[in-house]
Amino acid sequence: MHYAFWTVDVFTDRAFGGNPLVVIPFANGLTSEQMQLIAREFNLAETAFVLPPESPEHTFRLRIFTPARELPFAGHPTIGSAFVLGLCGGVELKGETTRIVFGEKVGAVPVEIRSNAGKPYFTQLTTARLPEWGPPPPPSEIVAAMLSLDPKDVLDDERDEPQAISCGMPFLMVPLSSLDAVGRARLNWEWWNQALAAAWATQIYAFSYEAKTQGAAIHARAFTHAVGIEEDPATGSAASALAGYLARREGVREGTARWRIEQGIELGRPSLIDVEADVRDSTVTAVRVGGSSVVVSEGHLSVP
Repeated sequence: MHYAFWTVDVFTDRAFGGNPLVVIPFANGLTSEQMQLIAREFNLAETAFVLPPESPEHTFRLRIFTPARELPFAGHPTIGSAFVLGLCGGVELKGETTRIVFGEKVGAVPVEIRSNAGKPYFTQLTTARLPEWGPPPPPSEIVAAMLSLDPKDVLDDERDEPQAISCGMPFLMVPLSSLDAVGRARLNWEWWNQALAAAWATQIYAFSYEAKTQGAAIHARAFTHAVGIEEDPATGSAASALAGYLARREGVREGTARWRIEQGIELGRPSLIDVEADVRDSTVTAVRVGGSSVVVSEGHLSVP
């Protein structure tokens, strides 16, 4: 059998930036075992498979695999898959905005595809789950040791401290004191195995309130060894959880708060992630994550 595939760079407006992704937009007939083998063959951070919906409320079913395992939800595969569907005719683009719903393991994920002259240029998802705070993280001294940093590099005060949060994929949010501290971070396997390998949130999103890109408010790095990726250049699931952290930190009571996150710079794949949080009565009621995508290649995959 032959299956068409596209590779796209997500959360960027230029090729060879952002987070690379394989999308197979017409994956009907592939088994779970074949999908895992295909993801391992491409060996990118994630490979996304678009399938017919299992529920009438969904437009498509979306399954996401790393080279090592299937994920219940991931931001850049969701964003990139919607972009590819708009590009290849899998979705009819109507006007400036077209809305679809992916059925993912985490639940229903609505996605808005923005287009110009019939071509998609920006996609934005709404998370299926609102931010959920997990168990207390390890002490800041241990968090610092996991990142090969000094304790003073980790913020830990009334406004900022490490927190475990999830919008479908749990991350340990680690606020750092400076852009320099984020750049110096290196995962220490011994400390990670002792303190985080069996925790509720096994992945780390380290960030600072200093950024390099004009218009960006946050500089971040994602250490995602737990899902088979040592460091991820752009992480929508982490950015969505961070929106919950930032809304609480900034004391947002009503309205919509917006932030732009830069990520992937240390990996040579600069990425920009736009996040929004709707807040009512100091409670987050919706989280959205969006960005641009760029096609890099397309072809056909032969599956025995």
